[in-house]
This record gives sequence, C-alpha cells and structure tokens, in this order.
Amino acid sequence: MEAKYKRMLKGMARKEKKRRRKKSGEPWFLYMLRCEDGSLYTGVTNNLERRLKMHNAGKASRYTRTRRPVKLLYQESCLSRTQALIRECAVKAFPKIKKEELIFSSQK
Repeated sequence: MEAKYKRMLKGMARKEKKRRRKKSGEPWFLYMLRCEDGSLYTGVTNNLERRLKMHNAGKASRYTRTRRPVKLLYQESCLSRTQALIRECAVKAFPKIKKEELIFSSQK
C-alpha cells in the first residue's frame, strides 16, 4: 500500500478514536462483487440491498456500469463508516488471490 494511503488510514483511525458520538445503530458494510468479466469490485454502504440493485441497474459506480450483471460474494459488517472505509482500503490493497481466499473462507 502506498505511503499516502497508510498516512490517511492512520489519520482516520485517530479521528475515530477521538470521536465520542452516539452510535446510530445502523451498521456499515464492506462488500465484494464479482463482475461479469470475472473482476472483483470492493465498496462500502449502509444499505447493502439497495446498493446491489443500483450496481445491477448501472447507477452505482462507473466501474460496474459496463461489467453487469454483478453478484454479491462477500460482506462484512463494520461499526462505522470510518471503520468500513479503513477496511476497504486494506482489502483493496490485497492481491487478487488473497481476496479470493477471503471470499472462499466466508462461504464455508
């Protein structure tokens, strides 16, 4: 992972620790999709069902718009948006083989 991303993630983690807000009770999710061309897409959302529908309708991201249909392979619950974004950056830095292992281990 590039140094600038590592610094950004450390800063986000520090801010998260300082924050003393009430929890909204609404979880955030890290998710991975398999696109029609076999590629993987990683993202975060607080409404997984709505976001998956948007991806398949071509309204969610530029990347998946031309690679439809997409299939949800992996989801992971996070306590906050910040934690979900930190985890997303970490997962995006994984090589494809490690992402596939993460997906496979969740389907057991």
